[in-house]
Amino acid sequence: MKVILREDVKNLGLIGSVVDVANGYGRNYLIPKKLAVEANLKNIKKFEHEKNIILEKAKKVKKSAEEFSSRLSDITVSIEAPAGEGDKLFGSVTSMDIAGALLKQGIEIDKRKIIMPDEPIKRIGNYTVDIRIHPEVTISLNIDVKKSEQ
Repeated sequence: MKVILREDVKNLGLIGSVVDVANGYGRNYLIPKKLAVEANLKNIKKFEHEKNIILEKAKKVKKSAEEFSSRLSDITVSIEAPAGEGDKLFGSVTSMDIAGALLKQGIEIDKRKIIMPDEPIKRIGNYTVDIRIHPEVTISLNIDVKKSEQ
């Protein structure tokens, strides 16, 4: 089945691409979620008109993501966690903890957009995590893990 992508689809293609996909994938996933339309003559002509509108929308979304990332890049997030001897945490700092700390500062970010380092954060100290705000915009955020006063 040939479809025209209405949005960027990971591992498949970019907006406006005509791609060949399995019938079930196109009919049951891409088309109902409005990620694609069937590539017939009528839709190809219609999509040429809509393509410019979609590209303008994508530019605006990327620009707003870049503005948001410039505001976010100056922030250092402080997280207090209980720790024992040797500044070792009881547990670890997760993306949910970081999202909660950002929410306390008035910034709402989905925890799935926070890319944790390869090794879990299990000690007191300063760390850096990446946040993927947009598929083309990723920033680094400084995390300061402190021992909580019990």
